[in-house]
Amino acid sequence: MRLRGACLLAILSLLLAGGCSSDSVSSLWPFGDSDTPEASRKPANATEYRCDGGKGFYVRSLDAGAVWLIAPDREIRLDKLPDGRYGVGRVALEIDADRAQLSDPPALFSNCKRAGK
Repeated sequence: MRLRGACLLAILSLLLAGGCSSDSVSSLWPFGDSDTPEASRKPANATEYRCDGGKGFYVRSLDAGAVWLIAPDREIRLDKLPDGRYGVGRVALEIDADRAQLSDPPALFSNCKRAGK
């Protein structure tokens, strides 16, 4: 029984020692490089808006005139309102050409410009 335990310990030690290199560990992490800046994680088919105070968000168009808002702390569907804005509850998004303003009380994203414009 002692021989079996010693063999298991030796095999486990070899496996752990072989997996200690940084290349092996990072290749096992399924969520990409943790050092990748947030700016490079742009959602597919979304428009980026950069606002005053270093704030920003993304907007993706949906069917039926709605949009998908991808904010720093959540994602939410906003329906087209009769006044031309998009919103749900207290959240309101105004988009005009290459500019936008997002009100998500208590936060206000003002003077937002389409990234790259």
